[in-house]
Amino acid sequence: MSHLERLIGVRCLSIDIPRNISLRRDLIALFRLYLYFRRERIQIAHSTTPKAGLLTAVAAYFAGVPIRLHTFTGQPWSTMFGMRRWVARASDKVIGALNTHCYADSGSQADFLISQNILKKRKMSVIGSGSLAGVNIERFDQAKFTALQRSEMRRSLGIADHLPVLLFVGRITPDKGVRELLEAYAALKANGSDAHLMFVGRFDNDSGVAGSIAPWDILRLPDTHIIEYTDYPEEYFAIADILCLPSYREGFGTVVIEAAAMSVPTVGSNIYGLTDAIDDGVTGRLVSLHDINQLVESLAVLLNDNLLRNKMGAAARQRAIELFDSHKVNGLVVNEYLNFLRDAKVVK
Repeated sequence: MSHLERLIGVRCLSIDIPRNISLRRDLIALFRLYLYFRRERIQIAHSTTPKAGLLTAVAAYFAGVPIRLHTFTGQPWSTMFGMRRWVARASDKVIGALNTHCYADSGSQADFLISQNILKKRKMSVIGSGSLAGVNIERFDQAKFTALQRSEMRRSLGIADHLPVLLFVGRITPDKGVRELLEAYAALKANGSDAHLMFVGRFDNDSGVAGSIAPWDILRLPDTHIIEYTDYPEEYFAIADILCLPSYREGFGTVVIEAAAMSVPTVGSNIYGLTDAIDDGVTGRLVSLHDINQLVESLAVLLNDNLLRNKMGAAARQRAIELFDSHKVNGLVVNEYLNFLRDAKVVK
């Protein structure tokens, strides 16, 4: 049973939408979405991710769904080239055209989409301070883990209690800045750092960026660890000192506010999306894209200054509570739905 199916009072229908292009499966998904929207007389269709967004936009438009919404969570085409970039960018323009309103999960991403003529400013907004759905402050809380639990987790990975841990959470792929992170980590180790580097996520060889990351690229370096995808990333945030995300593109960077809620500061690249998730110099540090030297310097500063790192971690949690509590963000989403329904005279 999926997490959605466990929700009380919620009826779920699973429709297979492959991540990669598959003409037959995509057409089947499109047809099933169309039939579902028509049969159930759906009033609001709200999509995220590029492929699901495109199929939902087309199906909902032709099914006559009155309120059609999409949330942009990052643009894969921003790091692509040639025909692949053109097709992906054109898909986002179709999504913008067919939906009645769209959201970006950060203000800087909204500005980017508007500047790229993907859609007009009147059709784009950001809910609250950004993010897709905020973060569960109760779940992502360092206080939930005892010192003994953290020590046992470290022991299971072969990491002593006193050693600092750098953490990466996400798709292990070049466009997440993994190569830059590995180069920076190698430089830190060459300078005598005793830090460990932990990767939590799946290897992804279809990101649209040339090359790929293999386990050997990570494990050839000392004190590195690879953990498969997990539904419980908070267990690894609990033993981390710094989250590292030198990504090439992010709509917002949900993993950053998950780390923040766990009092873990982030060193990330100075790109749209992450500039909203990280308050530079307060909850973490932003470094120039592809700049290995800046990345090494920022990581070294935080690794060598426990007071600063803890201060940033505390500020990060406070900011997550104030701006990104999922209860607050989801309440704002519900209000958006109600306002659209009132405008459409579906509810009073």
